[in-house]
Amino acid sequence: MQARTHTGRRRLLFAACGTLLALAAPLAAAQDNYPSKNMRMIIPFGAGGGSDVLARTIGSVIKDLKLVPVDILYENLPGSSGARGYKEASRRKNDPYVMATVSVSFFTTPLIGRAPFKQEDFTPVAAISMSPYVLAVKADSKLKTLEDFGAAKRLTTGTVGVVSDARLLADMVSKQLKVRVDVVPFDGEGEITTGVLGEHIDFMFGNPSEIMPQIEAGTMRAIAVSAGNRLSSMPNVPTFKEQGYDIEHTMLRSVVMPAGVKPEVIAYWEGVMRKVAESKEWKERYLDRFKEEARYENAKDAAALIKQTNDRYVAVMKELDIIK
Repeated sequence: MQARTHTGRRRLLFAACGTLLALAAPLAAAQDNYPSKNMRMIIPFGAGGGSDVLARTIGSVIKDLKLVPVDILYENLPGSSGARGYKEASRRKNDPYVMATVSVSFFTTPLIGRAPFKQEDFTPVAAISMSPYVLAVKADSKLKTLEDFGAAKRLTTGTVGVVSDARLLADMVSKQLKVRVDVVPFDGEGEITTGVLGEHIDFMFGNPSEIMPQIEAGTMRAIAVSAGNRLSSMPNVPTFKEQGYDIEHTMLRSVVMPAGVKPEVIAYWEGVMRKVAESKEWKERYLDRFKEEARYENAKDAAALIKQTNDRYVAVMKELDIIK
């Protein structure tokens, strides 16, 4: 009788285990099958711009290395300083098949009240590289060192748009070096370069890819870089911090997905982006080509750095009375 009781219990146990395994199998299969359809990469700007090149280079490396079993479809949605594209991405809440890249407008457009989205509408996936800035002057400028900047009574620089990384850095220079810096708006980066070369403004902040050709041509001279360490592309140019000034600001090239996407999906793409960032294809096609710096940050750290960057924009925009 007792033997039959034990046998019955074992049968019930096996039946229960079988039921649990049957329930778990579809869940595991669903996870194993992701992604099962093409991804949608929303680019909030036009074809050929920095955001477009970043997104398409990421996608080309993913495709060539066969990192995912589906294609990435690119969708350029320019308009309203990125608001149109980011709005479309943000409204796809919980959608694991949508992603977008981060630009300056990701921060500034919502802050000035011109966007139907906010950062909380997105989930950071990873940062994949770092875009530093170089303070440069005309080659024959009397401004040889940062001490010369501090000794000047008044300086001028340029920016594209009311609020930009160049504007933020100019504000940092003004505070740290205790010098008045007037910021002149221009329609494009090329016009700012022309402004320096034509002596209409005293200095500019540009990415290494913008400044290096001028240095190689002997028309400009680099004074400092805004990264925490010297750049691999410009090893002879010291950082601001090396020279005793607490100025550090870079743009992390990051990828985000809509809010509500499951943690396992974020973890999946976090791993994909890590493989991209560590590949020689990424180095050749993006880092070396555009003089960007290698830097990978996981989802958690990328989120913290995005918040830090947003706080910087808030501070400078309040000082400029752009926001309250």
